[in-house]
Amino acid sequence: MPLDVVVQPQDTPGMPPLALAFVDGRCKFVLSMRGNSAAQDTLDQLDPELAAAALELMAAHELGHCQRYLDGAWHGLPKGFVLRMPESLGTELRAEYAQMRAARREEGFGDLVGLAWTQAQRPEQYAQVHAWLMAERSKDLIEGSHHDTLVWLRLAAQRSAFADPSIFDAAAKLWRAGLAAEAKQMP
Repeated sequence: MPLDVVVQPQDTPGMPPLALAFVDGRCKFVLSMRGNSAAQDTLDQLDPELAAAALELMAAHELGHCQRYLDGAWHGLPKGFVLRMPESLGTELRAEYAQMRAARREEGFGDLVGLAWTQAQRPEQYAQVHAWLMAERSKDLIEGSHHDTLVWLRLAAQRSAFADPSIFDAAAKLWRAGLAAEAKQMP
């Protein structure tokens, strides 16, 4: 995986502590920790016994985004899936709705890659990490928003849900199942 780690040397208040960029065919794993209270708040809120596993999940989540970029599939739907728009949605909001749904799908894939990593590397902590991620994604939840990945997280409640040895392939199977479940819920 063509991956560069970038540590921001300057203060980065208000920036996501951990993010991914894709530049010139390479993934840029960007750490914006210096002078960033959000980074320290995140660390302070983690249970010390779960901290390493949670941080690994966050990093693997970003690797999931990287893989989607490398596959040329970023914001795309797998073959056979179609984005359905609510009929009540006006023309002016259709592009924003499509963008939000695409971002949500990518967040769901990233979360599943993070959980697949946990299943493979820290199976004894899987249930705790899964519960932590469910709680994080449920905080201040706006249903259907960018970080509403609960449809995918529910499918991954048991670590046995990840049957493939590749974290990306294992995540992709559950991700497609979540897309299908979500499509059935649409009006």
